[in-house]
Formats: sequence, structure tokens, C-alpha cells
Amino acid sequence: MKSMHISELIRPKEIVLKKIALEEHFVTPDLVGYGTSTSSIAQPQAWADASRRLLDFTEERLPEMDLHGIDMEVLSLNSPGIQAETDPATAVAKTETVNDFLAGVMAEHPSRFSGFAALPLQDPQAAANELERAVTQLGMKGALVNAHTNGMYLDDPKLRVVWEMAEGLDVPLYLHPANGVDTAHVLSGHPELVGPMWSWGIDTSTHALRLIFGGVFDDFPNAKLLLGHMGEGLPYVLWRLDSRWDFHNHHGIELAKGKPSQYLRDNLYITTSGVCSPAPLLCAILAVGAEHILFGTDYPFETIEEAAKFLDNAPISESDREKISFRNAEKLLRLDGDSNALPELVSASTK
Repeated sequence: MKSMHISELIRPKEIVLKKIALEEHFVTPDLVGYGTSTSSIAQPQAWADASRRLLDFTEERLPEMDLHGIDMEVLSLNSPGIQAETDPATAVAKTETVNDFLAGVMAEHPSRFSGFAALPLQDPQAAANELERAVTQLGMKGALVNAHTNGMYLDDPKLRVVWEMAEGLDVPLYLHPANGVDTAHVLSGHPELVGPMWSWGIDTSTHALRLIFGGVFDDFPNAKLLLGHMGEGLPYVLWRLDSRWDFHNHHGIELAKGKPSQYLRDNLYITTSGVCSPAPLLCAILAVGAEHILFGTDYPFETIEEAAKFLDNAPISESDREKISFRNAEKLLRLDGDSNALPELVSASTK
């Protein structure tokens, strides 16, 4: 990161940058039940408030977006979503329904909402087909995956068909946390550490590393992975990953790019969702470059107001602020000048 004159760090108050937010959650009444396993993590009133907002698009969400300068949200189904379903056929049917619903929301508000598809990863080929349908027919910009799917992670060979489709369509997969398959013994007796407080970040960063060491990005070198929460801690440890890879027994695994950090710099994009702090943002810029960082709020679990004010006042150059605020999203998701309008799906309710 080049040194900056202090004048570059002070943003003129009259300038209001466009903002595109990438980790913005919703749920439908039919899928609320899948979230019961995570509801106990939050304080009761906080969960009740978030649950109300997850179901809403126009009464609270849009006014908050307007108030705090969010031009567009890229919506995604809240954790754990379809992946909590154990029956593959049911997962396929419910995924098609929720993606059609989301396409309807996008159609009714084409300049305000875009979307990441849900995928029925219980059936890998059906998931690949649904990703193709969601992108080519419904106008979605990729897919969001909530952690594991009945214990299966994204490096599983059965899911190569999904990565092949994502690379071919040139769309990212957004890896989002959810409850793990089990709870590590080190967390025993400390339920306060289970969930977004601590364990989800570790689970998600480990999941991302599985993709590297599992050969996903060697098989699909142009695949793109999105991680929220300022990269789930990974930008902080790039040097040590490389150092310890040189020291460790490789157990028969060799990386085409040699160093783990190179995959994170090439294939990883991160969002600021849920982290409104200058220190990790500056670390991420130095580690992966401002071109690989995008804005997100983690609504409704964090406030739009705090996320917007954080980006507006972060001690970064105006050029980097503009990239993070909207230009990187426009490029990665091909949103610039794009319309998501799909008139045939306008009948979907957004109330």
C-alpha cells in the first residue's frame, strides 16, 4: 500500500459514494424453521428483531438503505438455508422456489436488489444446474453457500461439478458461516464462543483452506471465492501459512502455485460485512489488495448505519474507498448498467 498524504485520509463531507452491499440476508416464511438451530445463539430480543427484518424488503430495509446511502443490496438466503435440509429432492424443490422468489424481488426493485442464488448441494448435479438457471435465466450474480451441507464441504470431489459451472459462468461462490457439524472439544463448557462470536470464523476460514489444499483452485484456476467478515481472519496469517507450509509434511499434497497465500491473493475476494474496524481493513488491503475487497453490512445482524459510516470514514485513500464501495462489485458481479428486471416473475410478493 503506497504512503498517503493526510489530505487523502480526510473525505470531503459533500461527497457521497455509491454503495453496493454484498452480504445482505433474507428469509421466507417457508424457510424460517431451518434457522431454529442458530436462534439460540442470539439474545432473544436481538433474534426477534433480526427475524422480523429478514422477512422484510420494503417497509424497513429500503428506508434504511435510503437513509444511509446504500444504492443496492445483493441479497442472499440466511444461514443455514436450504443446506439444513436432509432430503435431496426436497432441497432441490425448495431451492427452485426460493430462487424464483428472490428473482421476483429483484424484478420489482431492479435498481435496488440483486441476488446470490441458493443451491441444493445435497444433489451436486442439480446444484450445478440450478446455478446455471439462476444466473442465465434469473439474473443472479453467483451463489451463497452456508458452511457445510450435511457434513459435506465445498472441496468434496462430488462438488467439482458446481465449481466447474461457477468458473464457466464466471460467477463467485460466497462462503458464509453456519453451525458446524460438531463442536470442538476446546469449546466445551463455553457455549458463548459457539457461533459468530468465535467458532464460525474458525470453521469458515478452515473451510476456505480446504479448498486450497483440496485442489479446487488447481482444478479451476479462475474460480472465485467470496468470504465475509473481512476474510474470516485469513488476511492476517498469509505469511505464516507460507512459512509453515515450507516446514510441514505435505502428506502428498502439492500446490501448483507453491504457496497457500498465492491462492488467497488470486482466488479470494472478501467483504467488510460484520467488521467495522479500521485495523482489519488496513490489514486486508495490505494482504490481498483493495481490488479484492468489497462492501457489505451483514444486515440485519449489523446495522446499515454503522457499516456505511465506517466505510465513509475509514482511513484509506479515496481511490481505495471507491473500489470497495462499488467499483469492485460492479466488476466482479458485472452490475454496472445491468438490469435485473424479469417481468414474468413480478408476481412474487415482497411484503
